[in-house]
Amino acid sequence: MSVLVLLLAVSAACCLGFGFVLQQDAAQKAPLSDFLSFRLLLDLMRVPRWLGGLGLMVAGMVLGAVALGRGEISLVEPLLATNLLFALALSRYRTRQALGRQGWSGLLLLAGGVSAFILAGEPRGGTAVSDPLRHWLIIGAVTGAALVLTTYGKRSRLSWGPVLLALAAGLLYGVQDALTRVSGIRFADGGLGELFTGWQPYGVVACGVTGLVLVQSAFETAPLRMSLPALTAAEPLAGILCGVGFLGDRLRTDTGALAGEAAGLAAVVTGIVLLGLHPAMPCGAVEQEHRAGDLQRR
Repeated sequence: MSVLVLLLAVSAACCLGFGFVLQQDAAQKAPLSDFLSFRLLLDLMRVPRWLGGLGLMVAGMVLGAVALGRGEISLVEPLLATNLLFALALSRYRTRQALGRQGWSGLLLLAGGVSAFILAGEPRGGTAVSDPLRHWLIIGAVTGAALVLTTYGKRSRLSWGPVLLALAAGLLYGVQDALTRVSGIRFADGGLGELFTGWQPYGVVACGVTGLVLVQSAFETAPLRMSLPALTAAEPLAGILCGVGFLGDRLRTDTGALAGEAAGLAAVVTGIVLLGLHPAMPCGAVEQEHRAGDLQRR
């Protein structure tokens, strides 16, 4: 594994984690009438803290794009999932909440799972699939799943809605990562002319903007510990699916390697859930209202 790719991916995860915390801190104060509306982004653009979080998120995406240009998506995606470690670090600094057994267990599972997946799978590059039908089938399946999740999330926005919206956003971000990789290849082959004659860069923008609306709507209505784990878990799974499905990424497929890869991904998801549910993660507007009501009744 390239040290440069490792540094780029971890730096991207750091920017993303810090950015998510700042964005959620601002989004939780937005009016609920903006739920799943582009008006939400317009309102949040007036909040300096949200703009700072957005700037960090964009920086993380740029660093992630550079990492994807130099390494396989199946390698970079698990490293990007460590953004939750940085989100927890910032939240812990602000809340002074000790990590405890849950925090340390989640940290070890996430870090160990990423390491196990990379060591067992040994991600490496291969020949990308040129058949456009396969591209559209995989991308269509992932975006279709995101659409279904969004539909159900809209119906239950104050219960399981935020989790479903975060899952949908994570799937779109995974597709965005794959399309970013393809766009980088097109640019390297033929410059700007080759890049903008393809649909992929426009797909990157569409996935990014749509995912941003979904994420901010999830941040607006629920605690970060409810939405961020789903977002963090869905993105690498979708990215790895695209990487192996049509970008030519290759993983070891012998029995031992497959067992190690599965165990690694399971540990990553479990660690993400434990860290995301940690008390240090900030709460959302609805939870704050409930706490305020409980204090008044007491």
